Amino acid sequence: MNASSPPTPTSPPDVAALSFEEALAELERIVRGLEGGQQRLDDAITAYERGSRLRRHCEAKLTEAENRVQAIVAGADGVPALTTVE
Repeated sequence: MNASSPPTPTSPPDVAALSFEEALAELERIVRGLEGGQQRLDDAITAYERGSRLRRHCEAKLTEAENRVQAIVAGADGVPALTTVE
């Protein structure tokens, strides 16, 4: 890289690759930034769009976790067992 070329910004990781905790933490940062009202309009719109994708991702992860928990039922002997969720 020569001295005259500007640094290339790193793009944020793909939302689908994030864990629930990572996505939630990033979403919280975005919300704080938007609430601060100090961003340029274009930056705020971009942040809002990413925040929307992060929210959907978090909701999907929560639904998946809820389905997995609901699939755990007590067997006749009282021992938790997994059932098939349709």
